[in-house]
Amino acid sequence: MNQANIAPLGSLEFHARQIVEGFITGLHKSPFHGFSVEFAEHRLYNTGEPIRNIDWKLFGRTEKLFVKRYEEETNLRCQLVIDVSSSMYFPVKQHLDYHSPNKLWFSVYSAAALAELMRRQRDAVGLDLFDDDIRIHTDAKLSPVHINMIYSEMEKLLQPYDKTDKKPTKATDCLHKIAEMTHKRSLVIIFSDMIDNMESPDELFAALEHLRYNKHEVVLFHVYDGLLEQKLEFENRPYRFVDLESGEVVKLNPTEVQQRYSEIMKARKDELLRHCYQYQIDYVEADINKLYDQVLTAYLIKRQKLF
Repeated sequence: MNQANIAPLGSLEFHARQIVEGFITGLHKSPFHGFSVEFAEHRLYNTGEPIRNIDWKLFGRTEKLFVKRYEEETNLRCQLVIDVSSSMYFPVKQHLDYHSPNKLWFSVYSAAALAELMRRQRDAVGLDLFDDDIRIHTDAKLSPVHINMIYSEMEKLLQPYDKTDKKPTKATDCLHKIAEMTHKRSLVIIFSDMIDNMESPDELFAALEHLRYNKHEVVLFHVYDGLLEQKLEFENRPYRFVDLESGEVVKLNPTEVQQRYSEIMKARKDELLRHCYQYQIDYVEADINKLYDQVLTAYLIKRQKLF
C-alpha cells in the first residue's frame, strides 16, 4: 500500500474509505452482524417464514414449530472507544505516518476504518474518547452527518504530543461510565494501551466485566509497542525515561533491567488475555510495529470464520 495514501494529510474519512476498499474485498460476508435487543416471547411458526428464528430446542421438547420474537429488531450498534490519555502518544516522534505511528495514531486510523466498514453495512456508530474522564460521548447513529462528525473528532486527535498538556488515565472509571451510558445492547470496540491500575489490575478487569454484564459484546484492541514498551529494546546506554502522563523521570540503562521488565510485562499481558477469555471478550493484540490495516484484516478474517 502506498504510504502517501495513508499519511494524515487530508480527510480522515477519505483515508478510511481507501483502507476499507483494500481489505473488504477479501471478505465474502460481514464479520459483524446485527442482533436483537431482548427476547420477548414465542409464537407459532407460519408456513413460508424464514426458518432462522425457529427454536429447535423447543421443537425437540414439543414437536411443534415456534418462532422467537424480540422486542426490537435492529442492525448492529457499534460504540468505538478510544483512550486519548498522554501514554497513547508513545513513542513520541516528530513525524508520524503509516510505517511509523504512535499508539494514538494507530488507534485513530484503525477506528476510522472500522467506522467506515460499519457505515457501508448500514450499522449505527457512536464514539467515546476518554483519559481521566469521558471527553466525548455520542450515541450510535446512522446518519451521514453523525458519521462525518465522528471523523472530525477523531481527526482532531492527530496532533503531536504536547508535553505541557499531560492527560492521566482513569480507564477503570471511564469504562464503568461507558457501560452505564451505552443503554442499548451494542458492540463496544475499545482501543487502549490498558495502562491503568497496574497495582490493582482486578479493578480494571471488573470494568471490562461490567460491559459484558450489561450484555454488550466487547472487542479490546490492546495497543502497544511490542519492542520498546513490552521488551524494552533500547541501545546499551543510559537513558532518561519520562512518564508522559505525570512527567516523572527515571534514569537508567535499560539493558540492566530488560529481562525482568520483559517478564513483568508479558505476565501482565497474559493476565489480561486470561481475563478477556474468562469474560468472553474478544482480545486483539495491536502491536504498532505492524501495519494497522494488516492487524485489522487479520482480525476481521478471523472473526468472519468464527461467525
